[in-house]
This record gives sequence, structure tokens and C-alpha cells, in this order.
Amino acid sequence: MLSPIPVNRALPDLAHVWRAGELGSTSLQTVDTGYAALNDVLPGGGWPQGALIEVLQPQAGLHEWGLIAPALAATQLASPDQLVVLVGAPYLPFGPALGARQLNMQRLLLVQAKGGDGPALLWATREALQCADVAAVLAWLPEVRSAHLRRLQMAAQAHHKLLFVFRALSAQQESSPAPLRLLLEGTEGEAGNLLLHVLKRRGPPLALPVLLDTRPARLAALLAASRERVRRQREEAGALPLAAVFSSVSTREVHHALDRTASLHSH
Repeated sequence: MLSPIPVNRALPDLAHVWRAGELGSTSLQTVDTGYAALNDVLPGGGWPQGALIEVLQPQAGLHEWGLIAPALAATQLASPDQLVVLVGAPYLPFGPALGARQLNMQRLLLVQAKGGDGPALLWATREALQCADVAAVLAWLPEVRSAHLRRLQMAAQAHHKLLFVFRALSAQQESSPAPLRLLLEGTEGEAGNLLLHVLKRRGPPLALPVLLDTRPARLAALLAASRERVRRQREEAGALPLAAVFSSVSTREVHHALDRTASLHSH
């Protein structure tokens, strides 16, 4: 009869054992998110390769590109011949803005289903994960269920793909097999424009959200210059309402800055 191994002695010797009170990282291959503050709170220090990353957000198409663009650009740089597949994207990606974030638009493949057919989008996502010419898959699946997500998780793991699935905020109360689950929302602070809540990770709960500035460096510089110009104009003209000042920066100036950023990158 075999004698049992004392648990306290056995666990530290097992390389693949993860303790729930610690941030998981052992033997986990990751992709740099491009944000040091985010890397610090993710197991392995980045986006997990070969795992489902589930992102919940109030409005699809509004903030996700700022979050994932640095990692996708790095992935394209490492594998220039492979594709990034977008399944069910709510809007046609704006080429100049993504180009300013170093993304190669020639290697982005957009897949849509007539009438937003959920089963067809799921099928396309699974097929893309199995394709050897695909490096990453981004899927907007508002009506997906937990069982479907489990299959996608298994496919991402089996084929070692970077997989992001975007869902509505209402899915927060549903169970999910995703090893990493995030909630994404915008903010209008000077220090950053995105709040990221880590709902689920291989590690202890994260009490506070992570504040990220996802704006490209050139865009941030142009916006800062625009704010300074507006401030000086306000001082010269007298007491303009603060609301009018910030409104002018957040609409007209932002669009001009985006155009200038894209133009600078193209040259």
C-alpha cells in the first residue's frame, strides 16, 4: 500500500500547480499588452496565448481597438504573413486610425454573416481558430452561450491562437469558461481614457480597475497642444464656460488630431 504524499511538501514541487491566492504565470505563454499597468495584473504578464479572453463592454466598437491594438501590432510584426481575423465586427474598421497604431490593414480579414446570424458567426470563429494562416481572432458574439464559449476556449487552446470575444455588458451575470474576463468602459480623465475591470483571472480578485491611456503618443501630444491652445484663447477672450472649452476639445479637436496623426504616420 502506497503512503500518501504530504500536501504541503508535494505542491511546491509541482511546476503546473497554481495556488488560487497567487497570480498564475507558470508555463503560460503571453503577448505583451503594450501597457505596463495592465501587464502587471495579468497572469504571465500579458494576454494569454491559446486561451479565450472575454471582454464585456456597454457599447461595441467604441473602446476595444485602443485596448488590443498594441498586442495585435506586435503579433503582426512577429508573424507578418499571418492574418488577424475579425468576425462580426459591428463597424467597418477605420484604416487611418488603425494604421496610426501600427496595424497592417492588408493582413486584416473581415468576416460578416447576413443578418448577424449567430450560428454562422460561431462557425466562422471556430474555422478561423483552426486555420494555420491565422495569428489572432477577434469575434463580436452578443448572443453566444457558455457552452459555445467552452468550445471556443478549447479550440484556442488546441491551436494556440490569440482569441478575443466581445460581448454585451448584460452577460456579466452569466457563467463563462474564459480564463480571463474583463469589463471595459471609457472615462474622460487626463490620466487615461479607459477603465478596465478584471472580473476573472487566475489569481486573487482585483479590487480596483486599471486606468489606461490608450491614445497613441502622437494623438496624446496633439490633444495636449489643443487643450493648451484653447486655454490660452480662453484667457485672452475672458471667461468662457468650462463646458464649452472641454466640448470643443473632445469633438472638433479630437477629429483634427486623428486626421493629423494618420497623416504623420503615412509619411
